[in-house]
Amino acid sequence: MKHIRTPLAAALAGLLFSMGAQAQGISDDVVRIGVMTDMGGALSDLSGKGSAMAVRMAVEDFGGKVLGKPVEVLEVDHQNKPDVASNRAREWFDVQKVDMVTDLTNSAAALAVIDIARQKNRIAIVNGAGATRITNENCTPNSIQYAWDTYAMANGTAKAIIKKGGNTWYFLTADYAFGHQSERDVTDVINSSGGKVIGSSRHPFNASDFSSFILSAKASGAKIIGLANGGSDTINAVKSAQEFGIDPAKQNLAGLAVFITDIHGMGLKAAQGLQLTEAFYWDLNEQTRQWSRRYFDRMKKMPTAIQAANYSSTLHYLRSVKEAGTDAAPAVMAKMKSLKVNDFFAKNGTIREDGRMVHDMYLVQVKTPAESKYPWDYYKVLATIPGDEAFQPLSKSTCPLVTKK
Repeated sequence: MKHIRTPLAAALAGLLFSMGAQAQGISDDVVRIGVMTDMGGALSDLSGKGSAMAVRMAVEDFGGKVLGKPVEVLEVDHQNKPDVASNRAREWFDVQKVDMVTDLTNSAAALAVIDIARQKNRIAIVNGAGATRITNENCTPNSIQYAWDTYAMANGTAKAIIKKGGNTWYFLTADYAFGHQSERDVTDVINSSGGKVIGSSRHPFNASDFSSFILSAKASGAKIIGLANGGSDTINAVKSAQEFGIDPAKQNLAGLAVFITDIHGMGLKAAQGLQLTEAFYWDLNEQTRQWSRRYFDRMKKMPTAIQAANYSSTLHYLRSVKEAGTDAAPAVMAKMKSLKVNDFFAKNGTIREDGRMVHDMYLVQVKTPAESKYPWDYYKVLATIPGDEAFQPLSKSTCPLVTKK
């Protein structure tokens, strides 16, 4: 029997074909990436304009297009305020049709944005924020934590310090999500290793005066003063410790979220001997040096781990869009989790079901002024920490997306 195709049937078939083609292509004929970061506050040096530049470099290196469609990069300052971050994310997703938002320095802001991304079915790649809630109770199918987190920092830095006898701690903790989480994660390591937390002081974010906090830490007699803060807060705390006579023979500082721009800001004289954990170091090998020098040519400073991760994760996102044949979030996320990350930032990096990108971390020590031979020659790499040891195992995860065996 011959099939007769009516005009209505033809129209419906055409509509269905068009819808299918659109689903497998690029929405709005543009892939839009939004860099949401701290452009002028306490975290702007370790992220900020440098993160936006790293994303733009990745887009350029990819060719500026994916699946024949242009890639656009937008930038916005969330001012380290969760309500501002939420409002800008909604505007980006609803009005400007942003497909992926990245950087997300500041844990409170990042947690707000990944929830909006989940609601709007868009992708959020967290490079700046370190709170492990992002891949635990607040995990989503649409979000990835790519660069670092407080668990990895605690494991790398605290374990190494405790092994060397630093078994009593006092915390200077930034009073927001990241600081609280960092203190909790390090406290777990201290307690499980037979150490003791003597006390802590919580300071406001972007504090200008650390004198009372440093004096409390000094009076505690703790061997280690743990800096559960970041950016200018860490720099100001280290400078204040020098000013108020913290004696390295009796008490040492432990940076729990320190980046190379922080060391640059403190100077080697103040920072020398500090042990910390990093996800990336520009002078690690020839591949890291080549990219970092290109970045330096544009920004006149070496990249932090956050800035390098923004480049790496943007390239990984664009490759995944190309492989998926669409910018639709579920298909792209599936590709991002199936493809390994192999570039100057990570070797055989994998993105787990909880959204954690697992890669090696590095325990480093800040050089003395005499040991530093050229500009930005700041670190001695003490150890490489394999990714499966650095990050929280899935067996401990509270992410509802994780299938427990």
